Amino acid sequence: MKGDRVEIVIDAGSGTTRTYEIVATRAGRTVGITHSRGVIEVAEATRGGNVVRTARFLANRVLALVEHPASNTPSADEIAPTLRSA
Repeated sequence: MKGDRVEIVIDAGSGTTRTYEIVATRAGRTVGITHSRGVIEVAEATRGGNVVRTARFLANRVLALVEHPASNTPSADEIAPTLRSA
């Protein structure tokens, strides 16, 4: 859903951190997280399942992974108009 976002905080070495944010930018897109073989992958996908963008991080460098789901109320561009007969 538009508005879903994931924040990733990684250890950039030398005592510094970097923060990345992946956001579902359009209506109908979702943000998913997968973890396998020491790699964390965050991907934005369409309704049909096509991946639009992907970010990959080494799991041992990730300090925090925070999911922020969108609100339950849909935004204006996600509401389908209904036709009323007169």
